[in-house]
Amino acid sequence: MRRRTRVPPAPLPQRHGVDPVRVRLPAEGAWATVREHLVERLSGAAPGVVEEMFAAGRIVAADGRAVAPDAPYEPGMFVWFHRELPAETPVPFPLVVVHRDEHIVVVDKPHFLATTPRGSHVTETALARLRRELDLPTLGAAHRLDRLTAGLVLFTVRPEERGAYQTLFRDRRVRKEYEAVAPYDPDLALPRTVRSRIVKERGVLTAEEVPGEPNAVTDVELVGRRPGGPARYRLTPRTGQTHQLRVHMNALGVPILGDPLYPVVTPDGPPGDFSRPLQLLARALEFTDPVTGAEHRFRSGRTLQAWSAPETWPTGR
Repeated sequence: MRRRTRVPPAPLPQRHGVDPVRVRLPAEGAWATVREHLVERLSGAAPGVVEEMFAAGRIVAADGRAVAPDAPYEPGMFVWFHRELPAETPVPFPLVVVHRDEHIVVVDKPHFLATTPRGSHVTETALARLRRELDLPTLGAAHRLDRLTAGLVLFTVRPEERGAYQTLFRDRRVRKEYEAVAPYDPDLALPRTVRSRIVKERGVLTAEEVPGEPNAVTDVELVGRRPGGPARYRLTPRTGQTHQLRVHMNALGVPILGDPLYPVVTPDGPPGDFSRPLQLLARALEFTDPVTGAEHRFRSGRTLQAWSAPETWPTGR
């Protein structure tokens, strides 16, 4: 059995609530210096960026000292640095703390705010915001909610306890309830349980249903409708495939209002356009706390615009 390599603590502090990047040099390679490896590894960066980082002393070793541009390559060595943060359009909606104790923080996330740093969304994420606003640099996400979906997200305060809470979601021991607003179809028999096999390929925007053993199961209920208007649905996922609820609602012929991917991919709007949020809300989270044994039941206080204020909802899909 191979022994796991102990990862040293980061020698750099967070910046804007974002952790420094950690790189471990591969065990084998023909690079003569650390710089040569990073230039190759970070080939997607602008020309000269890696050299500038070395010259400025911004790439450091485990002891916090700057790595020299000519430092010899050492297999297994760890280095850290802060990447250049992209310019981001602020998401102008509050991140509401629903519950906070010494173990967890539960927040009511707005639409358009990513859960954790990824791609072009780094500082404008729930995790980075909370670390700054609550002064909790050790905060981590126990699970993720799509950037376009609003509602409840669970974060952990202590890194050593994060695995226990993540396991709840992995083992499906968290009851999650969602709310969606979508078209009404009088011929759609509800309630029903939708089962299908969903595949989401890396680099492809949309997921798709394919033949095979089902890996995605959703209970769908109609909970209200407006005459001549949309309907409100309760969605209870039994599994957690990427875009599962959106794919299943689209497959039923009632795609969720404001969805830019299903049934067709639509172009992104201009930066700062928050006029058409996906009408999907993570309404409830229920679970037994794996650390304290407490029974938790949380509910989102948010509403979906197309249902609560239909007169303000843009026309069209």
